Amino acid sequence: MGRQAYPVRRLLGLLLIGMSPLPLMAQTLPPPAAQAGEAEEPILPDDQFDARLPKVEGGDPGAPLPSIDSWMDRQMPQQSSVPTALPPAIEPAEERELAQPLQPLGSVTVPDNAALGDDPNEKLPEIRYATSIEGFGRTGLEDEFRGESALIDGKGRADTAAMVQARADEDEKLAVRLLYSEGYYDATALASLDQTGEGTLKAVVTVTPGKRYKIGNIVITAAPTVPPTLVRDSLPLRTGDYIVAANVESAEANVGVRLPEKGYPFAKVGQRDILLDPATVTGDYTLPVDVGPRGSFRRIATRGEKQAFGADHMEVIKRYKPGELYDSRKVDDLRKALVATGLFSSVAVEPVRTGEPGPDGTEYVDLMVDQEAGPPRTLAGEAGYGTGQGFRAEGTWTHRNLFPPEGAVIAGAVIGTQEQGVSGTFRRSNAGKRDRTFQTGITLNHQNYAAYEAFTAGVKIGWSRQSTPIFQKRWTYSYGAEILGTNEQVVVDPATGAKDRRTYLIGGLPLQIGYDRSNDLLNPTKGFRANLRAEPEGSLQGNFSPYLRATFDLSGYYPVAGGIVIAARTRLGTISGVARDDVAPSRRVYAGGGGSVRGFGFQELGPKDVNNDPIGGRSVNEFAVEGRYRFGNYGVVAFVDAGQVYESQIPRFSDMRYGVGVGGRFYTNFGPFRADIAMPINRQPGESKFAIYIGIGQAF
Repeated sequence: MGRQAYPVRRLLGLLLIGMSPLPLMAQTLPPPAAQAGEAEEPILPDDQFDARLPKVEGGDPGAPLPSIDSWMDRQMPQQSSVPTALPPAIEPAEERELAQPLQPLGSVTVPDNAALGDDPNEKLPEIRYATSIEGFGRTGLEDEFRGESALIDGKGRADTAAMVQARADEDEKLAVRLLYSEGYYDATALASLDQTGEGTLKAVVTVTPGKRYKIGNIVITAAPTVPPTLVRDSLPLRTGDYIVAANVESAEANVGVRLPEKGYPFAKVGQRDILLDPATVTGDYTLPVDVGPRGSFRRIATRGEKQAFGADHMEVIKRYKPGELYDSRKVDDLRKALVATGLFSSVAVEPVRTGEPGPDGTEYVDLMVDQEAGPPRTLAGEAGYGTGQGFRAEGTWTHRNLFPPEGAVIAGAVIGTQEQGVSGTFRRSNAGKRDRTFQTGITLNHQNYAAYEAFTAGVKIGWSRQSTPIFQKRWTYSYGAEILGTNEQVVVDPATGAKDRRTYLIGGLPLQIGYDRSNDLLNPTKGFRANLRAEPEGSLQGNFSPYLRATFDLSGYYPVAGGIVIAARTRLGTISGVARDDVAPSRRVYAGGGGSVRGFGFQELGPKDVNNDPIGGRSVNEFAVEGRYRFGNYGVVAFVDAGQVYESQIPRFSDMRYGVGVGGRFYTNFGPFRADIAMPINRQPGESKFAIYIGIGQAF
């Protein structure tokens, strides 16, 4: 009976859960003893339990149980059989508040900062700290450490202590990195923060360098070369040297440079290996090098969507011969020469393997030129004002490659208060030979100076080799021919100032040769320059009357300690073989001005007529000394110039005139910007009180 009633009791227990307190549920659970398997002592005997059960309708115990609803009606007859709604559950206050709808955003107010007690503009107190560096000793690295230290750079101020700690951590790493770079591979560094009695922090960086390692054995793994010791000789490291990172990297870079210069264009330096031995405080150094094939030059190829000119003209520009041992310096020279043409927006030259055998066991190497032509047309202009020359503006239009290769057409014009003119020029650069320029042109010009007025037409033809900003050449030259027709106003009597107009037809063969041992084209600081120009010419009217016009220029530069350079210049000139009055005024010798004796106006020195206008001479001497002092990108100059023009064909070095002045320099990447002011000594009537000169480059 008990077993048959257990399910029923269990069911009732489930039904009564909602109405009985929690202890009633506990009564339906078997006691602990029963769980352990002991004899179960019934809480309520079966006969008593059965007596309490409701009687089954019909008295048949096997009949189905009545429905729950009918049973509930009998137990609670006072309530309607129609179920009623349960009373609303009482929600806690917190849940009622959460259930409320959110307020519109516009109705939400933010309390002001004052209420919060937090001003966002209020600046936190600044942290001040002191820095102490200890332990570098004789390593010589403390100054470098201080120059890069985050603590030192912070100048003892920080927003928070955490910022000071972060700087100290960075300095720890910096100290170890610097010591490693100098061979102290056992080095350690410790940065700590201490509170001082004054309420400030003290950052202490303590360094322990340890022993300094030296290079032990040096092993190079590479294929055989010619000569056999080429790689080792190119590596300037020695056993016993300290292992300094900069020296090791520089030595390896030297290998990468020297091998291509000695015939190995495809050489590659591998990754070094340094095995440290703390017992001997040395590091064995191993460097793998892939030397590649030994090469010799063959030919040039080029590619590019828009080409300035072809490989045949590049063959003219190159400085090596086919079959010659490969040398990367000659490849760089070719690239710079291509850049110097001004015809490329981009150009690169790279060696290319061919796999074909060359002379002396080498492999032929071709050069591939990747080019992209740039805009060939150029507009240029300049303007200025000079004492004796007035206002002058000059402009040119140039098509640098109208007739490829490098066939340029130049149209120019000059407009000024005392000079006007036009010109047309054809120029072929690298004409059949590297650095040789062919040029021919025509000029129409009018000049009206105090010394003369001239209407001139001229035709010139010539060849030259000149220095450029990219290639400063040791030897330069020019030679050619010219014919001039000029109508000029001539002073026929200096005593009375009487003038007349004459027409001259002049033919000349100008020749110039220069030698340059200075270290810079626009800003020389040492060395010297010499230039000789000789022009045999003569009148082509009637009987040919030849004469010689010649000038010699010499300048030198001597560096003095402290950024001071002493520069000096001299110029000597002569016209021989003819009287002064038989020479066209525009072809005579003059002096004075920015390129001559500063402090005087243009052509102001020398013989003059009764109206105090210069009439020119047949000889000249000029001298100048400058003291140049440079500091950073700026500089100052003090100078003394001297010179005179003479009627005689040989300068007499007498009656010298002097000008003194000062100037300023602003040094740029392409040369110094120059501004000088000068005044004459013992100024005479009609001469300038002072003169200002502005230009690019030094005065000489």
